[in-house]
Amino acid sequence: MSYIFRRGASYYARLKVPVDLVELSGNKKELVKALGTKDREEAKRLVMPVIESWRRDFDDMRARRNLSEEDKASAIWEHYETTLEQSEQRRRSFPTAAEINAEKDSIYRRIDRREITSDDFVGMINAYTDYELMLGARTYDTKHRERRLTALTNDLISGEVKRIAPAAQKFINDNRLFVEPHSEGYRDLCNRLIRAEIEALKRTLERDEGNYAGEPQDPIVKPTNGPLRAAAEPGQSLIEVFEQYTTENPNQVRVDTLNQARRDISLFVQHVGRTYPVTSINKKNVREWKALLLKYPVKAAETKIFQGMSLGQIVQHNEKVAKPTITKRTVNRHLSSLGAYCKWLVRNGYLDQNPVEGMALNKEKHSKTLTFTPEQMNVLFRSPLFVGCQSDTQPRFIKRPGNFQIRDHRYWVPLIMLFSGARPGEIAQLAIPDVRNDKGTWIMHITDDGEGGKQVKNQNSKRILPIHTQLLELGFIDYHTMTKETGHDRLFPNAERNSRGQMIADFSRMFSRYLTDLGIKNGRGYSQYSFRHGAADALRRAGFLDHEFKFLMGHGDTSMTGKYGMMPQGMLEKRAELINAISYPGLDLEHLKTPQGKNTSRGS
Repeated sequence: MSYIFRRGASYYARLKVPVDLVELSGNKKELVKALGTKDREEAKRLVMPVIESWRRDFDDMRARRNLSEEDKASAIWEHYETTLEQSEQRRRSFPTAAEINAEKDSIYRRIDRREITSDDFVGMINAYTDYELMLGARTYDTKHRERRLTALTNDLISGEVKRIAPAAQKFINDNRLFVEPHSEGYRDLCNRLIRAEIEALKRTLERDEGNYAGEPQDPIVKPTNGPLRAAAEPGQSLIEVFEQYTTENPNQVRVDTLNQARRDISLFVQHVGRTYPVTSINKKNVREWKALLLKYPVKAAETKIFQGMSLGQIVQHNEKVAKPTITKRTVNRHLSSLGAYCKWLVRNGYLDQNPVEGMALNKEKHSKTLTFTPEQMNVLFRSPLFVGCQSDTQPRFIKRPGNFQIRDHRYWVPLIMLFSGARPGEIAQLAIPDVRNDKGTWIMHITDDGEGGKQVKNQNSKRILPIHTQLLELGFIDYHTMTKETGHDRLFPNAERNSRGQMIADFSRMFSRYLTDLGIKNGRGYSQYSFRHGAADALRRAGFLDHEFKFLMGHGDTSMTGKYGMMPQGMLEKRAELINAISYPGLDLEHLKTPQGKNTSRGS
């Protein structure tokens, strides 16, 4: 994993700072944090929360960093109106003439009662102080505003900003902007706020004379259409509420599915801003986001030329570099993630309706997975990956013929998929006890029971699959026995999850490129899943209808497939009949039944 490294005996998390945030991060090009463990597997579990925290910080920095002209216009009008409103509030608090006269009469009565005498000089001063303050309140306030107006006018001429700095900082904080103190943008904001307050103070002095008809004379002080940047209350931003959603996990989806949803939602956050209120999600910003996704390049987050760029910047830059864009299916997956979140928001009273409803794209007609022909499979199973390569240390050596035989998950997963229709992740995570002899029939138990963080797609995915006779002839049980004898708990010890929790995702990508190098794949269509689709087609060729074998694929009712040893003999025999009906006329695997050399890679 590129996010962890070892220094001495301990593991650390690391992440490159996006190029556009290096300066804002104190010129740091990489973030490093100790994970507090010497165990690599534990480090893998601990690293992603750290990485996600850093990425949220990056999002927050991006949300704060741009001070636009619209922001400045909003700041000017907001400060102008705030200054006027504060002046009016003070004006409303001034004592009336009746209240002043009442205070004076109160003093005279206290003198008559000899509560105040000339002998008590301090008492006389205190008694008259409140009266004098009431009498001069309006005059004092006017003088204060006149002095403030003169001082700000001088600041405008001299370029001084200290007097207006509190107002500038308040606007920056309230709107979660990132503006460096003493920067040109900061000084320009202060300059405009000074001009706004000068205009406001002039209006207050006019109102002292009873003239409320005055309008700003400075051309930059004018009404706006409201704040451009939406800022949520604490705990009410889109991403903060999303964490509540993931904690509740209303649909009880897997952790990796939640993590995928978090990545999808983070792209939406890049569009609307990290401070965007969750209650403000609407059709307009979903529609705009969808339009950007349709132009979003494949694997942009992993592509070097897009490092450090936001969603909009990536789309704009891709207009120049013309990288392939994601499919409509992938766009729909993003919309589905946001739609599920918004559905929960509706149920919890954040939104009145789901803005993603009806926004999905029509499915692409020619994007389905293709099945391998017998000719293609013969090419594949006679290639170095299956009959002998130079080495398995690097992908380029796997492509070259040699005497090194690979016999770990890279060899067995495609073959097991071919003769079972199981998913690659389901196979790769099998434990030793998951493969066993049940009443004379060898079976694979697809389950999430046991150690190692095993996962299944859904409840229908939990099932028992008899092992095809072809796999028995190819030596699968011998491999199982050997792995068990070496003391491993897992059938494929070298099979690993990626940073997203996806089992053997790295091999899946490598296998796709391998198919291309063999001339089998040209564009989309062929992948590991071609084996799964091929198994379904093989069952159809054998005369079975979809509803008769869908449970084998993990698509239907899987009753009676739960714990070990619970499957009735008759049902097991029926499943074995279905599995062994999978055949591929023209496919020749005889050469794989004979050892091709001494060197093997068995996951030890």
